[in-house]
Amino acid sequence: MFGLLADLANDQELCNALTSHQRIIAPAASNPFLIALRASTEPILVVTSSSRGAEDLAEDLRNLHPTVLEFPAWETLPHERLSPRSDTVAKRIQTLAALAALPADSNPIVVAPIRAVIHRFIAALAEDPLITIELGQELSLTELIRHFTALSYSRTDLVEKRGEFAVRGGIVDVFLPLSDYPVRIDFFGDEIEELRYFDIADQRTTKPVTGKLTIIPCRELLITDAIKERAAEIKYRFPSALEVFEKISQGISVDGMESLIPFLVDTQMTIFDRISPRSAVIFIEEERTKSRTADLIETNEEFLQASWSNASMGGAAPMPVDKVTYLDWDGLFGEINRLSLSHFAINSFGSDLDESAYFTDFAPIEPMRGNVDRLIQLLGDGLNQHQSVLFAATGHGMAERYAGIFRDADLPVQLSAALAARPTKGAIHVFQSTLAHGFTSEDSELLFITERDLSGSKVTNLKWEISLFMSNMELAAILS
Repeated sequence: MFGLLADLANDQELCNALTSHQRIIAPAASNPFLIALRASTEPILVVTSSSRGAEDLAEDLRNLHPTVLEFPAWETLPHERLSPRSDTVAKRIQTLAALAALPADSNPIVVAPIRAVIHRFIAALAEDPLITIELGQELSLTELIRHFTALSYSRTDLVEKRGEFAVRGGIVDVFLPLSDYPVRIDFFGDEIEELRYFDIADQRTTKPVTGKLTIIPCRELLITDAIKERAAEIKYRFPSALEVFEKISQGISVDGMESLIPFLVDTQMTIFDRISPRSAVIFIEEERTKSRTADLIETNEEFLQASWSNASMGGAAPMPVDKVTYLDWDGLFGEINRLSLSHFAINSFGSDLDESAYFTDFAPIEPMRGNVDRLIQLLGDGLNQHQSVLFAATGHGMAERYAGIFRDADLPVQLSAALAARPTKGAIHVFQSTLAHGFTSEDSELLFITERDLSGSKVTNLKWEISLFMSNMELAAILS
């Protein structure tokens, strides 16, 4: 895909617009390309309206940029007596640690939903270096156990869930938050003699671990001596949270204790404080993102009102949460201006009266709903119009199958694993990519179609493969 990106980079008007206009109007399918073009010169923070949108966009961007990081949002409200999932916490910490470790002149892309961007977190989060383990490493078993406990891993008899660890003699089982499988660490004295994954169902080891494993905390609020002292000091001021404060003061992690962060930690910050000061902030669908911000604040307030209503009927009174409410839209831009970060928006629609808007000539590919004949017609028209014609398939096998269909229709094809070089005209470039959707551009003389544009499905399944195979057979019979 870097070949297509290089082709678009030759459009000087587009590149200038990305640095001089406040709003870029383009179909959603072109968003990864526009973001990657801007990221060639500076770091980027991309803000989406939803977590799903952030995940999908990050997946697309990885086809176009070498350093793409995700900063997900908690699944819970800041003051809700529920803890976020350990894998969510671990991914947030992993991203913050990665940002701190990158060279000052690097240009990473961080993708975050608005819910994560407006939520303040502990200022010291991810500032301590993360410990790694590997085969043959000298490490005290006692120190490792103490470290797991300090990072809020739960000690159990049998490891079944992420964030748990168990000890049996010189063997430690642990399920790291971002790992697909739990790991068995076998010690010989103070040396890691064996490091293997194991199956939860029968607890039997499977394949060996290759390389290093990074131990990431399971919670953002870690119970240090300072936190225990603060909890013991203020616990009687808040009777409704006395039990939780009491357990924290004893060093016991409690579900939902993150709701007490504002009372236990003095300093908080946002993701803006952790990105490079050279960064540009890009809002995807600005109005939708702004509306989502207002919805989150309203939901937060409604939750508080419901808690007070419950308290009036004998329930526990909620904690005063003035310091943990989300940033509103004005507060968000207050942070951006405080740090002198540049910003602009990429929207699907815009007004001709908006002088700060730049309208690209990109157009989305109309859904084909599995119509192979329609696809072949589009590709043939693109070749006749002297466009650069590209088709992206999800895997090597599917790319070969599509190439066969196109050849059977007497269309010239160039098959490659990835589009590393700039595409030439006169043939259909078939390659592998996970990009969801394509687009067309008359100015750039480009026609880019993906497998999902044809099938309408994000993941190619067996039924679709069979139907495509049958289409190939029928097409060959017609042409013979």
